[in-house]
Amino acid sequence: MMPMLALAATTMAAGCAAPERRVIMATDPTLLAAEQAYGFADAVVVGDTVTLSGVIVIPRPGETGTQPAFDRVFAAIDDTLTRAGFTWADVVEIESYHADLPGQAQAIIAAKARYVKAPYPAWTAIQVTRFLVDGGVAEVKVTARKSKR
Repeated sequence: MMPMLALAATTMAAGCAAPERRVIMATDPTLLAAEQAYGFADAVVVGDTVTLSGVIVIPRPGETGTQPAFDRVFAAIDDTLTRAGFTWADVVEIESYHADLPGQAQAIIAAKARYVKAPYPAWTAIQVTRFLVDGGVAEVKVTARKSKR
């Protein structure tokens, strides 16, 4: 009886193999160095799903308001989705974290509207007190899944 159980376990394990992972790293040398130092990737693709790391919103010196910084973040997310083989139409969830959610709401809504069209993904916006990188005022992350078209 034991050999039958071993054969069944081997067959089940082979049929339940984990999907292949594809790691998407930054193309900019400075960002790549930071990813390697902190130990994370721009995104990881597993099967039909891609999970992006959060992109921190950092206003540049002299910028008035957060709109330009949110625009840069959504452009960076767009680039990562493209490199992973996904589009905004594949995005199923957006998570955003804000140092000042009421003060940043209009800026993120405007930046998001340039990329996200109906039918809309789920979106969670959360106020927090601190980001890993000094000068960060918000962070945006997305998850996308290819639909069977």
